[in-house]
Amino acid sequence: MFHIDVASGLELRQFQMSDAEELYAVADRNRDYLREWLPWVDRTHSAADMRDFIAARLEQFEAHQGPTAAIRVDGRIAGALGCHPIDWLNRNCHIGYWLDADEQGKGIMSRAVAALLDYLFDEVGLHRVTIQCGTGNHRSCAIPERLGFAHEGLVREAEWVNDRWVDLAIWGMLANDWKRTP
Repeated sequence: MFHIDVASGLELRQFQMSDAEELYAVADRNRDYLREWLPWVDRTHSAADMRDFIAARLEQFEAHQGPTAAIRVDGRIAGALGCHPIDWLNRNCHIGYWLDADEQGKGIMSRAVAALLDYLFDEVGLHRVTIQCGTGNHRSCAIPERLGFAHEGLVREAEWVNDRWVDLAIWGMLANDWKRTP
């Protein structure tokens, strides 16, 4: 099972079915701010919906299509970080993330994403990882910028979220560039 100890009190662990209630509680508590940027929020109404999500992510992981992990802070779920299914022909994937509002501004997501990139480039052997963020989601866009990703462009009206179109900024990192990032 996928597990990374990122720092003292901070770990990434592949979601398990037993996480459904806690994951739903965290997402529900953060619903108002998450729904501004994430299309799945308005379709998630119960722990049963989270069990469906977790089941799909476990199948993805078992099919060698990349992990989707709970970000755990001091043993509690504080958010999620994971891969959209890996494109093995081109050795790349997109990653996505979200974090409990109470845990933001502490460097948690930057450290978690860096740990996932180490895993994807060094252990999985990917060539490229991208992040797509709503252009107005400044906290989310700050992560790839802080980690040295190249801003590769903008996809206009690329995602339907909360009854509106959202433009997405595209950020990319190549394996060789990650190895040189201080």
